[in-house]
Amino acid sequence: MTKTVVEREIGGRMMRMETGRVAKLASGAVIISYDETAVLSTCVRADPRPGLDFFPLQCDYREKLSAGGKFPGGFRKREGAPSEKEILTMRMMDRPMRPLFPDGFIDEVQIQCWVMSHDGQNDADVVACCGASAAAHISDAPFEGPIATVRIARIYTDAGAEFVLNPSQAQIEFSDLDLVLSGHKDGINMIEVGAAEISEADLIEAMKFGIKEGINPILELIEELREKCNAPEKRMGKLALPSEDVMDVVKSAIYDELVEARKLKGKQIRNDKVAELREKVLHEHFALPEGGDYVSYKHAETRRKDAVESFRKLEKKITHMLIAEHGIRAEGRGLDVIRDIEMEPSIFPRTHGSAFFQRGETQSLVTCVLGTLKGEQIVDGLMPEYAKKFYLHYNFPPFCTGEAGRIMGPGRRELGHGSLAEKSLLGILPSSEDFPYTIRLVSDITESNGSSSMASVCGGCLALMDAGVPIINICAGISVGRFTSSEGKVTHVMDILGEEDFFGEMDFKVSGTVDGITGIQLDLKARGLDLDEVAVIFEKAKTGRLQIIDQIKSVLPEPREDISKYAPRIMTVKIDPDKIGKLIGPGGKTIRSIQERTGAQVDVEEDGTVFIASVNAEGGMQARAEVEALGAEIKVGSVYDAKVVSTKDFGCFVELAPGTDAMCHISELDSGYVENVEKVVSVGDVIKVKVINVDENGRIKVSRKALMGEAVASEKN
Repeated sequence: MTKTVVEREIGGRMMRMETGRVAKLASGAVIISYDETAVLSTCVRADPRPGLDFFPLQCDYREKLSAGGKFPGGFRKREGAPSEKEILTMRMMDRPMRPLFPDGFIDEVQIQCWVMSHDGQNDADVVACCGASAAAHISDAPFEGPIATVRIARIYTDAGAEFVLNPSQAQIEFSDLDLVLSGHKDGINMIEVGAAEISEADLIEAMKFGIKEGINPILELIEELREKCNAPEKRMGKLALPSEDVMDVVKSAIYDELVEARKLKGKQIRNDKVAELREKVLHEHFALPEGGDYVSYKHAETRRKDAVESFRKLEKKITHMLIAEHGIRAEGRGLDVIRDIEMEPSIFPRTHGSAFFQRGETQSLVTCVLGTLKGEQIVDGLMPEYAKKFYLHYNFPPFCTGEAGRIMGPGRRELGHGSLAEKSLLGILPSSEDFPYTIRLVSDITESNGSSSMASVCGGCLALMDAGVPIINICAGISVGRFTSSEGKVTHVMDILGEEDFFGEMDFKVSGTVDGITGIQLDLKARGLDLDEVAVIFEKAKTGRLQIIDQIKSVLPEPREDISKYAPRIMTVKIDPDKIGKLIGPGGKTIRSIQERTGAQVDVEEDGTVFIASVNAEGGMQARAEVEALGAEIKVGSVYDAKVVSTKDFGCFVELAPGTDAMCHISELDSGYVENVEKVVSVGDVIKVKVINVDENGRIKVSRKALMGEAVASEKN
């Protein structure tokens, strides 16, 4: 393959795709650049592994820090396990591409994207997703794409609100919308949103803008690349689909019984009956022979394996038929009915905030922790380093689905669900100026049967209010599913079950308040959605979330008036930045002394903002007084309760505040003649003094006598 280059201006910057020079042994390889950000994207298609019965697509994304002229941290100075940002990008890449491979295709497909150059302004995640699509499209894999992925922001100028395609880092900081959109020639197939209560109508307009200005021209660019590079013909390979005769046997054996089983209420009862029918058809029609030759046994084994897949496909078809043609869901609920909800705040006594949330058979325990600057999460990568003052951790243990699975750390799914809930709640949090706390939410899923991420949003909002966080609005989330009948009739359902997600075509999760949307995540198995259908789904989701918001209000109508007694009280003091060194002291001596004596935690920022946190109110007030004294400008006429730190023949030195000393001359100690300083004051005494002079070198002189004279004068008056 010869070197081929195509390029086009996208969003005011040049997008360039090159193939035929690098990684020529891969099935497809593209270096995609956007301005000065460049990503190497490769696709390798290989024969399926023996015994595999699913499509093993692997999507990998790595940010090489050398791309931005950075060194990795740690002793080894080498990139290690993928970061949260990298894992979320892998999911962003996988979700729109996986449904575009044929049903039954199980060949190995591995996609790798490496960020090779980064300009610090253009985020490489959406660039990598476009590169992955291009690499797959020029390979011989039967990828039914291509797709294009773009990011849309909304910023406000003198001319009003305007949408920006693939915003720079500087632009995204001033945006109230972070929309990532993937699509192909037939519609949209992936949406991710984090927003500050954007209306449904505005979000539709943002999508129209993204399709017209970004997705369509990028799709044309990828098609141009495939045409010019003389890419190989698509090769389907052998599809792992059950034979028609096996499908007919399964259908004729248990169709009617399976229809009735799918109508049973209760997840466990329904699953048990379905499992019983599966075993029945396998035992009666596809039993393995106990004798006979090896060839006969392998043939029977293959037919039994096909029967299992046929049973799954039949169950899926029945589920679609019942919902789309008859409006019958597994639990007997109506299409727009939300499962029964139970909520309770303050479920645990010693947490700063907590909540119990249950919707049907999905249950979450959410705890909230309020902390100081030390609790911030520092995020470092190719984009500029920043500190997160709010983060949500989502846990999905095996027992929540009644399984005895492997116990391990959070995987891609946990990170993805936690990110969605975090984005959804971020839009309702107060500013750090109004509420200077670092906030951590932990959502532990203790039962799961559909939309546990939306349960995390609802329970998380309740836990925030229980912790006394002054949120802007109450936030809730709901999922919407999609089912299509054999005649093509499309039906949408509210609050899907886990099996409706498994058998359905869509899991469209929408979070928001009464005023707008704060978070979206679309997982789509169908080919694509048009914007008219998206608008219908938005209205259905809005109706559902408003119902849940009303129920949350009935349990806890607004945030607690005060934070928990176990949470640290944070006070803010502003000092002159020139006096930060004085507050810290040599080697941190002064600030450590304040913390040790008061029990408070003191953090200072470069602009002179000092945060004082203490569970003990008295200790916090003492620390605040000392910080204010250290940062205060000593003015003539100010009065202090000063501690005598040393005595001399000519007077004494007193400490006005930690690190700030002043001299009181012997003539200013008393109203009369003082023969000996120590007859008036001793080291350790606390005396009231008045500042009488501050010279150009900052040396301070105080007087005790001046205050004594004022006291006498006031008595005479």
